[in-house]
Amino acid sequence: MNLNTETKRKLREMSASDLLTAFDAQDDVLSMSLSVEQRIEMAVDQAHGLFVNAKANGLIRRAKLRYPAADLRRVDRVEERGLNQSLLAQLATCHFIELNRNLVFQGFTGSGKSYLACAVAKQACVNSYRTGYVRLPDLEEEWQQATAKQLGQLKLLNKYSNYIVLVLDEWLLDPPAGGFLKFVFELMERRYEAASTIFCTQYKQADWHARLGAGALADAIMDRIVHNTIWVETGGFNMRESIAQAER
Repeated sequence: MNLNTETKRKLREMSASDLLTAFDAQDDVLSMSLSVEQRIEMAVDQAHGLFVNAKANGLIRRAKLRYPAADLRRVDRVEERGLNQSLLAQLATCHFIELNRNLVFQGFTGSGKSYLACAVAKQACVNSYRTGYVRLPDLEEEWQQATAKQLGQLKLLNKYSNYIVLVLDEWLLDPPAGGFLKFVFELMERRYEAASTIFCTQYKQADWHARLGAGALADAIMDRIVHNTIWVETGGFNMRESIAQAER
């Protein structure tokens, strides 16, 4: 569709460059039989698609996922690993996020926990959910740095509380203690029934209480996680080793 220079300028001024691109892409000969309304609808549909795609890519980039290219449609050896394909398909709908449910991927080292968590988190970004990713050891380091700053811990707590979906990788690899354990409790308290947290861990639920210090805070943290959570066993098949052998 041929638009005059002034119209194009106005579209750019209104940050409607995607719409301008869509109009420019229309072939006047092929679109000859279409009404003006139909051509506008086509352009708006194309521009909206570009907008949604750009928004999803921005959310994925800001989430800082360990595996930003992870995709639930490309999960390998589902049956061999004992994964439930039906459950993976359900997770891809992100309905658990609408219900503020948590998700735990538990299995041995190399079983693909982080990849699966990132694949689900990426799907959340595609569905316009603000998402974040952090390894628990890195979160503890951030917390230690925040203690030296005025209101640093509160700002850090607000940051990770406000993600609609938060991936906590390497959960309980290093047992949290002292002030950091209290920080973890406050984080779980704020996110309880308000957002979805995805945990990746080597440890079975029966081991969590002891690794959380086996005290009152352990009770409180467990109470805010285990009752509203989907548990996914990733088994003992070492995907990292399998991929390395395939690349030799």
